[in-house]
Amino acid sequence: MAESLTLRVLARLMAYPEQPLLDAVPRMVDVLNTEERLPAPLRGQLNAFMCGMAARPLMDLQEEYVVLFDRGRAMSLHLFEHVHGESRDRGQAMVDLLELYRAGGLQLDARELPDYLPLMLEYLSTRPRADARELLSDAMGVIVLLGARLKERGSEFALLFEAIEVIGGSPVEAEALRRRAATEGPDMSIEKMDEIWQEEQVTFMGNSDPAGSCGARPDSRQDSIAVAGIGLRVEETPAAGHVSRTRIGR
Repeated sequence: MAESLTLRVLARLMAYPEQPLLDAVPRMVDVLNTEERLPAPLRGQLNAFMCGMAARPLMDLQEEYVVLFDRGRAMSLHLFEHVHGESRDRGQAMVDLLELYRAGGLQLDARELPDYLPLMLEYLSTRPRADARELLSDAMGVIVLLGARLKERGSEFALLFEAIEVIGGSPVEAEALRRRAATEGPDMSIEKMDEIWQEEQVTFMGNSDPAGSCGARPDSRQDSIAVAGIGLRVEETPAAGHVSRTRIGR
């Protein structure tokens, strides 16, 4: 299996920042430069982004992250929020995605929804590259739109989404999505955030903590970068079986 540590690094950089992430920056820089899955100019920008993070106070990073991704729906990292909203289709799509993870050996606990983008990227980092690219292609419309919105906000986090687009390929509607992001008004859901969280908190498979961190059964294998704080959370893959393809973006 051709694992992609580059996707794993992007997954961790996209999650809520903690001290182990900052401690792992030198190793993550080395991963990007060793795998060379991204163009050299983009790798240089990502390396500078990571080094800049490591030099900042953790609390400042966490505050910035919350403002970007946890206040309002426009920048939600839960993909089905943008595809299905609160419709019934969202529940079935999550069930399908959860079954895909299980077939690939990923066992989630009840603290994170399966459509959380950093979690999906971590799972894809363990799959053959052709399979990862195929699933990414279904989510790429949402990913491009999120990246474009971040760029409009002047956030360096947009680099992570640019990197995913390089790996997964640009969708045909990429430029239209970027134009849409450039002309959007304010995210009105921010104005009613307290009301939204009180009345529309999402639960799934008994999940009572949708804002919690992702988790899974620990892996018995030695992850090549676990000592740097970005360890694998996937079990040994079970016997192969047919799994219907889960579509993210359409």
